Amino acid sequence: MAVVNTHEAKTNLSRLLDEIQEGEEVVIARGNKPMARLVPYNTKRPVRRPGYLKGKIRVADDFDAPLPDDVRDAFEAGA
Repeated sequence: MAVVNTHEAKTNLSRLLDEIQEGEEVVIARGNKPMARLVPYNTKRPVRRPGYLKGKIRVADDFDAPLPDDVRDAFEAGA
């Protein structure tokens, strides 16, 4: 991982982008203090698997039951 100062980053942005495209990470620092991390942009989305949590999550039978009056009143008081 390369660390560059802001001046070097502005001067060599194209070269840094080439390095990032190759998978490198670049940290931009100001006064030797890291300020930003440039990483390759990932256009691939993770594959979704419907149902992979089946059997791991349980919803209570009374999930959609009315709230107790004191809890409902607390929500309405904040509105």
